[in-house]
Amino acid sequence: MRKSFTWLVTATLILVGAMSFALVLNKTTVTAVDIGITDQGWKANLSTALKKDAARSGDLYVTDQSGKRTTADITLGNKGKTVHVKGLKPGAYTLHVKKNAVDGNLLKTSPSKEIKFKVREKVGSVASAKELKAYFERAKVMQGTNRSKVFMTDVMNNESESTEGAAKSESSNHSTTNNQVEGVDEADLVKTDGNYIYTTLGNGKITVTDIQKPKQMRKVSEIKMEEGFHPSQVFLHGKTLVVVGEKYEPFQPGKITETSMRTMPLNGMTMARLYDVSKPEKPSLIREIGAEGYMNGARKTGDILYFVTNLQPNFWIMNEIDGDILRPRMYDSQKNSATELIDYKDISILPGAMEPTYSIITAIDLSSPAEKKVVTKGYLGSSEQLYMSKDNLYITSTIYEKQAQDSKVNDTIFWNPGIANSKLFKFTMKGTDVKFQGSTTLNGTVLNQFSMDEHKGNFRVVTTEGNLWDEKKPSKNHLFILDEKMNVVGSVKGLAKGERIYSARFMGDKAYMVTFRETDPLFVIDVAEPAAPKVLGELKIPGFSNYLHPLDENHLIGFGYETVAQKNPQGGEPIITTQGMKVSLFDVTDFANPKEKDTEIIGGKGTYSQIQQNHKALFQHKGRNLFGFPVIIYDEVAKNGNIEIQSSGALIYEITPKNGIVLKGNLLKKKGKGEQYEEWETGIQRLLYSKNELYTVSMKEIKNYSLDSFKPIGSLVID
Repeated sequence: MRKSFTWLVTATLILVGAMSFALVLNKTTVTAVDIGITDQGWKANLSTALKKDAARSGDLYVTDQSGKRTTADITLGNKGKTVHVKGLKPGAYTLHVKKNAVDGNLLKTSPSKEIKFKVREKVGSVASAKELKAYFERAKVMQGTNRSKVFMTDVMNNESESTEGAAKSESSNHSTTNNQVEGVDEADLVKTDGNYIYTTLGNGKITVTDIQKPKQMRKVSEIKMEEGFHPSQVFLHGKTLVVVGEKYEPFQPGKITETSMRTMPLNGMTMARLYDVSKPEKPSLIREIGAEGYMNGARKTGDILYFVTNLQPNFWIMNEIDGDILRPRMYDSQKNSATELIDYKDISILPGAMEPTYSIITAIDLSSPAEKKVVTKGYLGSSEQLYMSKDNLYITSTIYEKQAQDSKVNDTIFWNPGIANSKLFKFTMKGTDVKFQGSTTLNGTVLNQFSMDEHKGNFRVVTTEGNLWDEKKPSKNHLFILDEKMNVVGSVKGLAKGERIYSARFMGDKAYMVTFRETDPLFVIDVAEPAAPKVLGELKIPGFSNYLHPLDENHLIGFGYETVAQKNPQGGEPIITTQGMKVSLFDVTDFANPKEKDTEIIGGKGTYSQIQQNHKALFQHKGRNLFGFPVIIYDEVAKNGNIEIQSSGALIYEITPKNGIVLKGNLLKKKGKGEQYEEWETGIQRLLYSKNELYTVSMKEIKNYSLDSFKPIGSLVID
C-alpha cells in the first residue's frame, strides 16, 4: 500500500488496519509505501530534500519492532527527495527522521518524525474483509469524498503497442494480426485462418465468411449477441473462436438505496466467449468466462489466453449498501449460472498501491476449452499501458507527486495534479499460473506499449517527464534498462528537452525514439550493453511519426504526419500545424547518421488513417514487400479554405530498401455528391490476404482483389 501524507504539527489521522497516517509540516508532501519487498526494499518520496549526509550523521535511521537500530542500507536519490531502504529481513520497521535531517532545517521547531512500514518476502494475499475495507477507507480519505474533482495533465495515451519483430507472415498463406511480439497474439476486429474470415465490427454480432472460392465468397453463419453484450475483439485458436466483449448487468450487490442507484446503476464485466468453429456454418458456444471491469488488453501465447481488466468498485458508498461491493466478481459458465466473488486469497495489494482500483488478470487454457483451468486474480493497483512477452506481463500506472496548491484555486479542479511518474509491475506467466514478480518507479510517463520491450532478460522502457507547456521545468525524455528483478541497471536521460515522445520501437540491440515539438528528431540508441546505453545518432526532419515499424535490421517505416511551421502573429515560437499523412522510410545502416531515404505525403490537412493510432490496422505481406492501411483523405478547398473529404478506402505500397516507397494498389473511392464524411458502414476497417487475394473488410461488406494487379474480383454484403 502507498500512503501519501503531509507533516502537520496539529493533526494526525490514523486508519486502523491500513497502516496509513497523515501529518503536515511546512507544506512538505511525502509519498511512501506501507509494505516493501525484501529484494526490492522500501521507498519514500519527499517534496522537500533531505541532507546528503542525513543517514551517515544519524539523523535518518531505521529501527526494528523492538526499537533496536538496524544496519539497513539507506540511500538518498533524486537530489535528496527519495529515501530507499534495503537490506532488511521480513518484519515491522520504523524510519526515523530527526529534526536536523531536512535540508534547510525545516524541522527545527518540530520533534522527530517516525514512519512505520513492513517488509515482506513477497506480495501476500488480503487476509480478511476488514483489511480490504481498511484499504478502501484509506483510499476514500486520500482521494476525498468529492468525486467531481478533475485531474488534467499533459500525458498522452495513444492506442498503439518494442519488439523483437511483428508477427511473421512469410511462412503462411494468409494474414496474421500485426502483433507487437512474435509468438504473442493480440485480439483484433478481424481474424482469418485462410479459409474463413471472422469479424466483429461494432454491429453486435460475429460474421463468418467462407473465402475458399474467391469468386464465390459467401456468408456461412452469424452469431448474434443478446442485448447488453457488446463484442469488440476476437481471437482464433485452432478451431476455437474467442469473442471478447463487454456485458452490463443491473447493479445488485445487496440492499440498494436511491442514491446508490443514481451513482452506479450498472455493473460492467469483460467476457470471453469460447465457440467451437470446427463447423463454421454452425458455431456452438462452449464456455463463457468473465471478470468484472473494463478491458485493458488481451494476449494469447501458446494455448493460454490472458486478459487484464480494470475495476474501481463503488467504494464511496460501501457503508450504504448491504453486501460485499469491494471484491471483484468473476464468472465461469462451467461452474455457476451466476457471478461469484473472487476469494480473498486471490486478492493482493501491489507494492506502493494507493489507488482504489483493481487490475484483474484472467488466464484461460484453450487446449481443451470446455474442461481446462481458468484462473482469475485481483491486484489492488491500477493499470494503464500493457506489454507482454512469452513469459512475462508488464503493466504501468501513473503516480502523482502532488505539489503545494494555491489556496486561491478552487478545490474542485486541479489543472495539474503534480509531477507524473510511472509505477511498473511485472508478473510471470507460466500457463495459467500468474505470479507477481517485482515493481519499480521511474521518472516520467509511458506513452504506449511500443515504449516497452523485453530482450534477453532485460526490460527496456522510454518515458517523457514533465509537460510541454512548463517553461520553468521543460519536458525531457528518458530511456531505462531494468534487470529481471526490476532494478535499473542503465539509462539515458534528458533527451529532447521541451518535447515529448510520439513513437518508439525496440529492435534487438537498438532502440528508436521519435520526439516532436517543431521538428521530428529520430534518435538511434545503442542498448546492447544494458549498463551503458548511448545515443548513436539523431535525425531532424519536418513532421513526426506516430508509429514505427521494422522493415529489416537496417530500415524502419514511419507512419505519421507532415507538418509546417507558420509565423506566430503574437511573436514567440512558430505555430506548428499538421498537413497530410506522411509515410517515411528510414535508413539506419549508419547508426550515427540515420537518413530519411524516401517519403510519401498522402492528402492534405485532415487526412487520417487508423495506422497512426492503432498498429493492428497495418496490412503486410512480407513475401511481396507489401504494406497497406485504410485511409480517409481530406484537403483544403482553395475557394473557401475549408477542409473537405476527397476520397476514402485503402492504399497498398511496396516498400523496399532498394526502390523505396512505391504505390501498388489504389483502392480509394472518390466522395459522392454531397458527401461530407466517410460512410462509416462501408469504411474499410482492416485489410488481409489469403493466397493470392487481398480482402478489405468493413461493417457491411467484404471485397476482394487480385494481389497481382489489384483489380477487383467481387464483393459480399455481410450485414
